[in-house]
Amino acid sequence: MQQSAQSKPDAGCARLVLVDGSGYIFRAYHALPPLTRRDGTPTGAVYGFTTMLLKLRETYAGDCLTVIFDASRQSFRQEVYAAYKAHRPPAPEDLVPQFALVREATRAMNIPSIELEQFEADDLIASYAEAAAAAGQEVVIVSSDKDLMQLIRPGVAMFDPMKNKPIGEVEVMEKFGVAPGKVTEVQALIGDSTDNVPGVPGIGPKTAAELIGQYGTVENLLAHLDEIKQPKRREALVQHAGNARISRQLVELKRDAPLPVPLGELQPVPLDRAKLIEFLSAQEFTGILKRLGAHADTVIPAQAGISVEAGASGERDSRLRGNNIIKNYETITDEAVLAAWIADAIRAGKIGIDTRTTSIREGEAELVGIGLSIAPGRAAYVPLGHIEAGAAQGNMFDAQPGGGRLAPGQLGKARALEMLAPLLAHPGVLKVGHNLKYDLVVYGKAGLALSPIADIMLMSYCIAGGLYSHTFDDLAERHCHHVVVARAGLVGSGRQEKDFSEVAIEQAAPCGAEGADYKLRLFEVLRREMFAVKVTRVYETIERPLVPVIAAMEEAGVLVSPTVLGEMSVEFAGKLATLEKEIIAMAGMEFSVGSPKQLGEVLFDKLQLGGGRKSSKSGAYSTDSGVLEALAEEGHEIAAKVLEWRQFSKLKSTYTDALPKAINPKTGRVHTNFQLAVTSTGRLSSTEPNLQNIPIRTEDGRRIRTAFIAPPGAKLISADYSQIELRLLAHMAGIKPLIEAFRHGADIHAVTASQIFGVAVDKVTPDLRRSAKTINFGIIYGMSAHGLAVRLGIGRSEAASIIEAYFKQYPGIREIMDKSIAFAHAHGYVETLFGRKVHVRDINAKNPNLRNFSERAAINAPLQGTAADIIKLAMVAVDELLRHEGKGRLVLQVHDELLIESPAGDAPELARRVQQAMEQVAMLSVPLTVETGVGDHWGEIH
Repeated sequence: MQQSAQSKPDAGCARLVLVDGSGYIFRAYHALPPLTRRDGTPTGAVYGFTTMLLKLRETYAGDCLTVIFDASRQSFRQEVYAAYKAHRPPAPEDLVPQFALVREATRAMNIPSIELEQFEADDLIASYAEAAAAAGQEVVIVSSDKDLMQLIRPGVAMFDPMKNKPIGEVEVMEKFGVAPGKVTEVQALIGDSTDNVPGVPGIGPKTAAELIGQYGTVENLLAHLDEIKQPKRREALVQHAGNARISRQLVELKRDAPLPVPLGELQPVPLDRAKLIEFLSAQEFTGILKRLGAHADTVIPAQAGISVEAGASGERDSRLRGNNIIKNYETITDEAVLAAWIADAIRAGKIGIDTRTTSIREGEAELVGIGLSIAPGRAAYVPLGHIEAGAAQGNMFDAQPGGGRLAPGQLGKARALEMLAPLLAHPGVLKVGHNLKYDLVVYGKAGLALSPIADIMLMSYCIAGGLYSHTFDDLAERHCHHVVVARAGLVGSGRQEKDFSEVAIEQAAPCGAEGADYKLRLFEVLRREMFAVKVTRVYETIERPLVPVIAAMEEAGVLVSPTVLGEMSVEFAGKLATLEKEIIAMAGMEFSVGSPKQLGEVLFDKLQLGGGRKSSKSGAYSTDSGVLEALAEEGHEIAAKVLEWRQFSKLKSTYTDALPKAINPKTGRVHTNFQLAVTSTGRLSSTEPNLQNIPIRTEDGRRIRTAFIAPPGAKLISADYSQIELRLLAHMAGIKPLIEAFRHGADIHAVTASQIFGVAVDKVTPDLRRSAKTINFGIIYGMSAHGLAVRLGIGRSEAASIIEAYFKQYPGIREIMDKSIAFAHAHGYVETLFGRKVHVRDINAKNPNLRNFSERAAINAPLQGTAADIIKLAMVAVDELLRHEGKGRLVLQVHDELLIESPAGDAPELARRVQQAMEQVAMLSVPLTVETGVGDHWGEIH
């Protein structure tokens, strides 16, 4: 529930103390020496933060103490000025895992931890201060941030915890030369290089204070520029008046942001000593424990990763016996018990969650039950939709989506979800699960939000993408040495598979509770491992924020015209029939064109064409595309016809026939399933149906895109990164000619041809440009001289000479390729610009074919992986933009391209904003260029 700061709230207590949590953790990080736990997790900033917060708790005992954090680096200000904070470096690697820990520290002290997407911590502080002042509360802002000084007035004070002194109007006058109410006017003129607020060049603090002292506001100053006597000053103000106005918007704090926790609910809460000691013990803060009169061994920290035995089923509280965690699972069938669990979960600040549904397909799934865990070994299952065994189907009372009557002893689903909704959406409780994209879709269908989240599947994927699977069952066995109860063991498989709602509650409950329990345990194990291998930033800044974006995109789906597809299917069927007749006529005999075995016999036995080779396993001739392409290049028309036949056959079976069947009858749209943890490079993949491989190289393949349409009153926007991997190659290899070409928007292939063939750019022929284009793209994938020769239709020696000239002209490329291969041999992986580890499994294989393939992968993986990171960052940025605007939605992502559905009238401007957002997600030595287009269907945009 959010409350607007503009309403007249009831005050919860006499004084509201607002702590700038995001600002303080950075100060604590830089002020204190490094400190780590025995498992290697850094905790120095957490230690300083915890010490400060405990002191504040004592100082402001009886007051409403609240900590405000930044939800992310993005806010509404990027919509005002895309470059806002764009030059800020990423947080230090050893600080990233401490962000979550400071929130845990806050909750361990029973202090509210508040944040809100699209708003900075300063905006929430301003909005709470405004609301509290309106309610007659005194406000103290604990921070030294100069941006918050604009809020100081009677009843609203600041306190600097580092210098242990108050900040009032006198201090503000000393710093800015104006009263607090005029701080934003001065800041608008001087700007801020740290946050990339432009300001007016040449106007410093003293001059700004003088001007605002005379004219009062930026707008009034700009209205009287003819009165400015100094020519340079007047010229700067005239030239940069727009920047001054933009800066004014950037520095002014939002005072009417929604309040995630209503003001009246902020109450002083007594310290839970046991809860605090447990947190301090887990962090090994022995100094703070001693000051509290406790010891580090007062509480034995829960040890995830330890296989446990069942026992003590009647006790409510889990117990620890040495290193063995006692399992304490229960089934919740009573509202009072559920209410107690919810209260405990909120106090814990973190829960494991296991969602049981009628189907593994999220679009069809209905909730059957929910597993919850608040500590290792302590978990429960809330049955919601189990049907009675042998019950008559279609009973009019308590009917379920799949038919049947509810089994007795369950809470009413509507009431249980009503009770659970605040917990699932509570900003202070982390929801830990596996493949939470699925859960987000399921809960969204039930009208429930799930936030904030931690996804152990993606944590494992960041640690070991490409090495092994990241299923929950595998992770539990690999990291916890525990075999969990598999879903298939309860529902069966194949024709005998039943709905999970048909599983008896007494069987489902241990399974659901165990799922939640081990997800929570795995979170602790994987969190430590992420830091150890330095991939926390990849998870926190790329993978985790993407989950709700993908869930929303899947739920939205994309509109596909069955009529257009049907017409193409009929056309393709006619072409296939014609081609089949022509092929049979050329063969001089009847045979099945779609049979590789029969085709091989026709080509190499009947027609006696050269180049036939048989498989040692099957004994049949190979007729793959490589074989057919070689025959076609030799002039054998029958091979070219078979290739054409295969192309139309694939288009028909995979797209024009299959896509209409994939249209959801309820929504009329196609809802693909994006796989988040499958590819080794970080690329997304999609299934049911696969929309990632829609062809674009051939004209007939591109026609498939004409079936992807906008609904009435809307348009489709396509936003596609241009030549992103080539740009990354230029940046990562430091190739100055290519960098300059990209910066000036030159024809990159013509520039390359000019460089390697030694001709002026304006003298580059189409053939030379084609050769350069082929090698530009081929080099990314480690193309050999043989491969280039085949592509260009030239001799192998000539191709080798071209490649040699290429590397001679661009030595940085050979250097970065050699370094990637050497690094992969030494470490087993390569890295993207953002720190993602792309594992290359067979890089040291004894088999030379496997090893050579892996070396080529090691060359391309940093480029393809970085491109994958960038499109994911773009998806998050575009989703934030669309939500902020309240217009349009993401409907599809294919490689380096995003497809957006927009109201028709807003599409041109929205396309411009999307382009701007995508081009700003990464700062490289070359510009990221995004090509956008607007149309009624996807095909007309390209």
